[in-house]
Amino acid sequence: MTAKIFIDGEHGTTGLQIRARLAEREGLEILSIPMERRKDPAARAEYLNAADVAILCLPDEAARESVSLIENDTTRVIDASTAHRVADGWTYGFPEMDREQAGAIARAKRVANPGCWPQGPIALLRPLVSAGLLPADFPITVNGISGYSGGGRGMIEDYEARGESAPSFLPYGLTLNHKHLPELRAYGKLSRDPLMQPAVGNFAQGMICAVPLQLATLDRVPKGEELHAAIADHYAGLEESVVEVAPLASTERSGEIEPERFNDTNTMRLYVFANDARAQALLMAIYDNLGKGASGAAVQNLELMLSGMD
Repeated sequence: MTAKIFIDGEHGTTGLQIRARLAEREGLEILSIPMERRKDPAARAEYLNAADVAILCLPDEAARESVSLIENDTTRVIDASTAHRVADGWTYGFPEMDREQAGAIARAKRVANPGCWPQGPIALLRPLVSAGLLPADFPITVNGISGYSGGGRGMIEDYEARGESAPSFLPYGLTLNHKHLPELRAYGKLSRDPLMQPAVGNFAQGMICAVPLQLATLDRVPKGEELHAAIADHYAGLEESVVEVAPLASTERSGEIEPERFNDTNTMRLYVFANDARAQALLMAIYDNLGKGASGAAVQNLELMLSGMD
């Protein structure tokens, strides 16, 4: 069976990456609106309804509009925008989130692709809350740095035009109202909003997310090895998982902890560092913001959905 795939927004950063990742994949027919019809709403509706799977690489409102244009009950959707990540009737597209999640994605009609920023912290925090090592109302902060490609075409053009004069560290989200907070709270199993402090670096892609934990306020303070074991157990034995957990180690620094380490792959690597005497821990995730954080995740979800069509 040849599956028909329509990438709505194929000329944006994520769309182009998805298109490149699917270029040599057999058994797919990529539908593409002719250039002369790209601004024709009727053409967009036509292609959305002709697809077996539509991948939306659009701003939120445009993504909602695309979903509204689907009039059949056969077109399945992967939405890479923020629009549907905590919406009823949508399955969250993080296959490793739970043991049942990959199967849920394979069966789903509507899949919301995760955001790059929440995915690492969710991967780190969800196992700890599920294991009872962190309470759902624990005050969480998330820090990190991402390549400028995460800011879309405008930021890419700006950084590349400015070259070495572009900011090497550009904090943003300083209103403390990051658009990914609802997603991180919901799938991290948290009952209060975390505080997120993201930044952009002068490199194209890749990212590190860090979650520092002040554990001394807990009635029972978990040790570093307990935190590590809960996270490692959560991902152990998952089929076709791209999430790996680094061995627990005590180290002052490590050359492998750098944001571009897993560029052009779908790998996400999780780390736990701890000082039990201080009742402190630091959780870290490294992955490609364009890979597991965006287009790679979309293709991973597409493969699961196609497997459910066989």
